[in-house]
Amino acid sequence: MDKVSPDCPYPGCFFCVMKEGNPSKRRASILKFFRELPSQDDDGQVLPISGLWNTAMAHPNDPEFIELGIFECMAALIWKGLKNRRWLSHDQNIYIPYYAAHIIGSYTMNMEEFAERAIRAGVIPPLVELLRGRLTWVEQRVAVRALGHLATYASTFPAVASHGEILELSIQLAMSSLEIVYSHFYQYVDRRLSYHCDLLTRGMGGVEMESRKAEEWASQLQCWSLQLINCFAFKPEFLPAICKPEFLVKLPGMWGGLVNENSPAGIGLLRTICHHKHGRGPVASCPGIVEALCNIARSSDDWQYMAIDCLLWLLQDPSTSHKVMDKAVPALVDLAEISSLGEHKKLGESIINALQECVQPQGSGRNSVSGRTKEEVEELLSSRQRLKWEKNMPKEDLHIKQAAALVVKLEGNSLFSSGNISGAASKYSEALALCPMRSKKERVVLYSNRAQCHLLLQQPLAAISDATRALCLHNPVNRHAKSLWRRAQAYDMLGLAKESLLDAILFINECSQSTDPDLSLRQNKVPDYAERLVKKQMRAAWLFREAAIKHGGVHGEGADGDVCQQESDDSEWETASDSDAGNDVKDELGDDDYEWKDDFERKDKYDKQPAKDMKRGYNAQLTEEEEDEE
Repeated sequence: MDKVSPDCPYPGCFFCVMKEGNPSKRRASILKFFRELPSQDDDGQVLPISGLWNTAMAHPNDPEFIELGIFECMAALIWKGLKNRRWLSHDQNIYIPYYAAHIIGSYTMNMEEFAERAIRAGVIPPLVELLRGRLTWVEQRVAVRALGHLATYASTFPAVASHGEILELSIQLAMSSLEIVYSHFYQYVDRRLSYHCDLLTRGMGGVEMESRKAEEWASQLQCWSLQLINCFAFKPEFLPAICKPEFLVKLPGMWGGLVNENSPAGIGLLRTICHHKHGRGPVASCPGIVEALCNIARSSDDWQYMAIDCLLWLLQDPSTSHKVMDKAVPALVDLAEISSLGEHKKLGESIINALQECVQPQGSGRNSVSGRTKEEVEELLSSRQRLKWEKNMPKEDLHIKQAAALVVKLEGNSLFSSGNISGAASKYSEALALCPMRSKKERVVLYSNRAQCHLLLQQPLAAISDATRALCLHNPVNRHAKSLWRRAQAYDMLGLAKESLLDAILFINECSQSTDPDLSLRQNKVPDYAERLVKKQMRAAWLFREAAIKHGGVHGEGADGDVCQQESDDSEWETASDSDAGNDVKDELGDDDYEWKDDFERKDKYDKQPAKDMKRGYNAQLTEEEEDEE
């Protein structure tokens, strides 16, 4: 390149070429630059590569550099870094393979024709070498991202699949990525490679920033590996390699934490696997996976609907239904009155139809259902029949039923106040049997109150069931604060940190957005006990927890940089249950808008914004026909 700015000391400077006013000369110079760069050993090469990366990130659909040979150039630079360690260690060349792979990934993430061009340019072999770990985990991260984009398109997937080791490497990376990042970067601050720190923070360093970015990048490394595997999972011929028990059992736990909440992660891959008949068998043979799917389905996870889809497909398949029925049916019964989740409409109807098939007379080869399972489904179908009958009932009769339910509910309140928790739960059950099906607001309160009774009786599974039913009936779905809090406590009793955490976060979000006039005058609307539970579960669900335990951190380091220790007294936050229970008496007397007024404490240092940013769930609206009867 002959064009040089008078103020630029570098001959053939790429940035000077980009300022060339003559389009034909500019294109010719860029073409020459891409052809000659891999063979040059001049200093300062990382600067134009970094500039190209910024351009690729900002304008990934611009074809100019694609047509001029950027893919060929980037592939050659990766090969050079792999084969010439002297060159790689000189100047700042260590950054170049990372940027080169990132550029390939950015230009192929949206445009299939660019991906086809990249394949012809020979980018897959050098990317596979990076995926193998020939350099470091940082390059693995961008290599798996690029290969995932290339595998997305029908025209380029065969080229990716032809390298048989890619799938196996991706599976191994998905399982080991968190441990790799923890042991190779997070654990020992003094051993961190300087270029890793620079890439993670881009000049805004500091140990705390580096550690937090490492968590984010580790999550991305795992999630992008799962995305690449997911491309293979759409093809039945690859399912035997994917559906190995040692990998499948880990998928429900691969959720990305809160730093990568836009990725469907392990549950997304499970959904793809369960979509195929050949994938449902291995999943159904792992009871732990089915149980995890039930927990996700009855949670406030954004991907709740994916777990529901998996359970429905497993239940509707004659070859797997008998294996999952006893676990899946109770969970789906709890979800049967859900209206919709985001764009997923009439989800409850799909659940009811699937459950109804379970109790049909045997003739299709299905194994008979157990007595308890059949009883639960028949009870649900009976309630649906009640709803049809009520549509034809005179309003006066409905009001009588509603009044009778209220009387029984008040009896339950009295028993609850006197300490007869078991008796109160029975009265709430009786009230539910009397309450009209269309009186959804009243039923939400009854289910939620009974869930509190189950908590106090140390019956977490029953509490989860009732809290879930209340949340499905509520408008919007998954937004009844008291039920979220009760389910969060129940999941904590079972040691399910992730599910408890998500419910607690959404509970805090509901508190922070409360319009209660008494709360609006307070600086902090968030209960202190809820804040403590979130902190506890953040430690328990910490991304690097297992890796830290494995590598000598007895409890590991938490996401906030503190030592991740066991709660010295797990009952500390649970004392809120007693206060919550006392306030429930007011709730049960009819004031369901009561907002824990006696439990709030000011904590000036508490930052409510993360709770708002991490809120989960959907603003699904009930149709007018489904709204509560006044």
